[in-house]
Amino acid sequence: MSGQRIIALLGRSDTPTDAVEEYCQYLSGALEQEGFELRIERLDWSGEGHSSALAVLKRKARGWKGVWVLVQYTALAWSSHGFPSRFIGILKSLRDSGVRVAVVFHDVEPYGGNRIIDRVRRRSQLRTMREALEMSEVAVLTVPAARLSWIENQAGKTVFIPVGANLPVSTTASIREHIPHDERLGIAVYGVTGGKAGVKEVKSITDAVRFAAARVGPLRLIVLGRNSRDAEVALERALAGADVELAVMGVLPGEDVVRCLSTCEVLLFVRGHISTRRGSAIAGIACGLPVVAFEGSETAAPITEAGIALYLPEREGELGKVLARVLGDEHYRATLARQSRLAQRNYFSWPAIAKKYAEFLNKER
Repeated sequence: MSGQRIIALLGRSDTPTDAVEEYCQYLSGALEQEGFELRIERLDWSGEGHSSALAVLKRKARGWKGVWVLVQYTALAWSSHGFPSRFIGILKSLRDSGVRVAVVFHDVEPYGGNRIIDRVRRRSQLRTMREALEMSEVAVLTVPAARLSWIENQAGKTVFIPVGANLPVSTTASIREHIPHDERLGIAVYGVTGGKAGVKEVKSITDAVRFAAARVGPLRLIVLGRNSRDAEVALERALAGADVELAVMGVLPGEDVVRCLSTCEVLLFVRGHISTRRGSAIAGIACGLPVVAFEGSETAAPITEAGIALYLPEREGELGKVLARVLGDEHYRATLARQSRLAQRNYFSWPAIAKKYAEFLNKER
């Protein structure tokens, strides 16, 4: 017997992988166990144009009266250049159709930047996010509301639900079997930012890995996910002469990602500070790994309950020292790995996430 129907509404598809769509697919599977049937719908405004896509949505929404629609928000999903003001019209159309609207904020803060266009875009995003919060019955935040700069006096309307890893792992995080690779300990990097930010990331990664290899011994560095192929030449050059075996894997199916991560001893995360919305960092937690990362404005429980070894990016050389300590101290590494497994089971597994959704969906029936 099918469960209570829910719709997940997505905007423009992302490439080469769509993390939000994958999020909805994993959530759908977990919600089945809670008595809900989640169906994914996409508003293809980039192909049909906003007006045509909105007309299609209005027709579909006639059959959704009284149904919860979980509208997935990122700025670029609803605007080519990150000016998502049309998002409000979509919410209004849904409400006018008698739909129950919950907005899932995957982007929880506006974009940064100091150029004039950055400031204008930031104002557009802030206005859209505030209006979306006002128009929704429930706002699902992937970071605690207290950590966000733009939310005030919305007690009772927001629900904090961390993201999970878009990976086929068990409820309790993978218990990794050691796969021997001669004497080398493995470091995983899951995803590299493109552009200038990626150049800085490559330098941070390779400086730290060279430092650790000089103190711990031979290492393996596995780089996979987005933009990893683009960074391959820079990684090879920066690691020349170091006792580091480099493997660049590119974008892989989820099963292969789990396999790669599970052969490593630590995940190195340098793509911004760690938080409960950083799926590529939570991937390491899901696979039972210690995660080396740095703290920021969004760093709060329950991510702090996982096996996180923090470094201060403003302190030159500290990333390498923290990485070397995790790799060089087997007992410390095992303690961090155990914490990651517990955090995965309690907070970041899809069954745990689905239970958080079910709490507000059942309460609001």
